[in-house]
Amino acid sequence: MRLFTLAAALTLPLSVAAADRQLLWGDTHLHTSYSPDAYMNNNHTADPNTAYRFAMGEPVIHPYHRARVQIATPLDFLVVSDHAEYLGVIRTIHQQGVDTSGLGLWDSLKARVAAWYLNRALDQRDAMRLFFEVLPEPGDVRATAAGEEGLGDNASILPPMTQASVDTWRSQAELADQYYQPGVFTTFIGWEWSSMPGAANLHRVVLTDGDKTTAQTYQPFSLLDSMYPEDLWAWLEEQSAATGARFLAIPHNSNVSKGFMFDTTRLRGTPFDADYIALRRKYEPVVEITQIKGDSEVHPTLSAEDEFADFEEFPFYLTPHYTEYVARPGDYVRSALKRGLSLEREHGRNPYQFGVIGSTDSHVSVSSAEEDNFWGKLATDSIPENKQPRWENDAPGPDGWTMSASGLAAVWAEQNTREAIMAALQRREVYATTGPRIRLQFFGAADFGELDVAAPDLYNQATSSGVPMGGEVTLPAGAPEFLVLADKDPVGANLDRIQIIKGWLDADGNEREAIYDVSWSGERQPGANGKLPAVGNTVNLRTGKVQNSIGAPQLSARWRDPDFTPGVPAFYYARVIQIPTARHSLLDAISLGREHAADHPDTIQERAYSSPIWVTSN
Repeated sequence: MRLFTLAAALTLPLSVAAADRQLLWGDTHLHTSYSPDAYMNNNHTADPNTAYRFAMGEPVIHPYHRARVQIATPLDFLVVSDHAEYLGVIRTIHQQGVDTSGLGLWDSLKARVAAWYLNRALDQRDAMRLFFEVLPEPGDVRATAAGEEGLGDNASILPPMTQASVDTWRSQAELADQYYQPGVFTTFIGWEWSSMPGAANLHRVVLTDGDKTTAQTYQPFSLLDSMYPEDLWAWLEEQSAATGARFLAIPHNSNVSKGFMFDTTRLRGTPFDADYIALRRKYEPVVEITQIKGDSEVHPTLSAEDEFADFEEFPFYLTPHYTEYVARPGDYVRSALKRGLSLEREHGRNPYQFGVIGSTDSHVSVSSAEEDNFWGKLATDSIPENKQPRWENDAPGPDGWTMSASGLAAVWAEQNTREAIMAALQRREVYATTGPRIRLQFFGAADFGELDVAAPDLYNQATSSGVPMGGEVTLPAGAPEFLVLADKDPVGANLDRIQIIKGWLDADGNEREAIYDVSWSGERQPGANGKLPAVGNTVNLRTGKVQNSIGAPQLSARWRDPDFTPGVPAFYYARVIQIPTARHSLLDAISLGREHAADHPDTIQERAYSSPIWVTSN
């Protein structure tokens, strides 16, 4: 990889809203007390009602410390995505007890053990350790999948409790429709499919634009049905045909997939074929690039020359006991995008031609992605005293400060409805941020010609000769041109720089990447090594406040690739970097009267990632 800085990038004025698009903010990945792991970790009271009310801007009661909490700026849309596996079962056992009269001897025993285990769990204060106790031990991923043994020994003690799951699903669908206000606030009916063979995270969040009438004709497909992604897609294909509703499956936490999320073969070990690629492209047009359990854009060992690659790492597999983390190309989005180009050369179609979004994966029912309003992944992990490391024998492991206050899904849609947001996701006109509401537009073309970037119809101008993020450009000749415009969060910190990330295959078929600084704040100039000096840091480590006297409120550039090779397929995406601000770990440390929160960073450079634009040439 070579770092190239274009010092002559144009600085353009603030963009104007697209005439036929509006920017909507949401969270497609949120858990409530209906999820077993959320309930086991002391989220007993915050059900989907709480989730929707919080997202809409109302104050709600936190399920653990019982204080009033409220989002600073309401969301435009939300997906409550409780785990399909044992949906509502833990909640039902705890609140209603276990009726074993109709069960056989073995199922009755399992139910009684489950009730005992639940009571034991509720007495635990170490929420993080408890959460990992019920996860599977590491093992050979393909062998585990072949044996359909993905839940782990502890989880197998739970009885199916089918009626509890049916009732809970019906309630979820009812509530989603109840809170849906087209044009004002959009709710999607959804769930999480939690495949985890050999402790490899292959989870997907599933959402549909269907209503409660269609959703109540089926029970969500879960790990108990199959742990193979292609089986999930086949089921979605059947349900779409039967109900007329559309479905999407959004992969998340690829960073802990042991390389299997974006592998070169199927989980069964067999090669990709046309049907597999077609189904994957249809049902997985976007992936979750950032969330509470870390960032999945890139890793320093995979992109050693990327100075911003060391960001919100989560070097822990979801296992009861520590095993060394190894970053693999199949774990990270940038590597997957490059791998997709190679697979397209082999199979004729690209299985990894996807856009990106962010979401939280909060299990507290509150979608909080702000550093100063972050309520943790689990309910117990929501106060500073409970976030600090408490692991035996100094074994490495995640704690509450390891978790990231991230992320958000940004969607360019015609209107705030299920149908319009779903369409935007399907065409990949979406992007991710790690929390701040950074406004980002990204267009690609062979040549934009004359553009008035201050005009109200900029979107129409740019797309008349090119495509927005998520699109594809075919060049008749020459190199591609890109237009990128970024505005800071209206109530947030200034911007450091805009980068364009390029991936391509060289003449020998090797996967390559390059990073271009195309617009930046201040009077900085690249050094002899071609790198731009750091923007600086104005965070007060005693108060956590940022002076915000550096950076710029808006950055933009019109840029043409100076290194393009005709006939070589490539992709490009924009990465917007914010100036440093206080991380939630520093804010907690200050509150506790400490200088630092263990070895966690004090400051963070939040960011936004656009969906890619793919370029081919004749």
